[in-house]
Amino acid sequence: MRTLLRFGKNSRLRFVSHLDLQRFFQRALNRSGLPIAFSQGFNPHPIMSFASALAVGWTSEYEVLDFKLSAPMGRGRIEEAMRGALPEDLPVLGVRTVDDRFPAAMALVRCAVNRSPPEGESGSAILAAAEAFCAAEHVMGVRRTKSGEREIDMRPLALSLEARDGSLLARLMLTEKDTLKPDVLLDGLAALAGVEAPRARVHRLRLLGENAAGEIVPLMEWKNA
Repeated sequence: MRTLLRFGKNSRLRFVSHLDLQRFFQRALNRSGLPIAFSQGFNPHPIMSFASALAVGWTSEYEVLDFKLSAPMGRGRIEEAMRGALPEDLPVLGVRTVDDRFPAAMALVRCAVNRSPPEGESGSAILAAAEAFCAAEHVMGVRRTKSGEREIDMRPLALSLEARDGSLLARLMLTEKDTLKPDVLLDGLAALAGVEAPRARVHRLRLLGENAAGEIVPLMEWKNA
């Protein structure tokens, strides 16, 4: 039996790395009292994975942990146990139980919705550049990976972008092949506006997947039909 746990990461923990978060959730699952399924071998650990890693410095209200139980449990019991095992700064925001045939959460992610309020004197110019970005056919940027840097066309990777209430609200591709990170988008907007790229606190609002009907839906609502 598998469980999808939606949780948030609040500002006090925004500098906790993804690796540290993995270790923390392993300990939280161990002390939850739930019948957690463990891996085999010399160093057993809870069978779990995250839908998508959250960058250091970002906050979120839509992270998804995918973990396995060794026995069936009710959704309410799981939610209560995980609330008791996690601190307030990692709030439990939803629980869904699925069978083992359900695709891994990380395989379902297609894009993410982020909110980024640009800081500093160039903030207003960055917000104004969103309209020019959307009107352009191509906007080139640089994607940084472990193997180096490569030039990408950001425009098709930004599925939607608008300036709203002093922030950029963006739906960006998030797959292994096609990814546009909010900081790369900010660099591109700064180039369009002719200003220095500002700092911005990124807050993840949604993780989205594409279902069998071709609809983009929140990950916790994904269905194979």
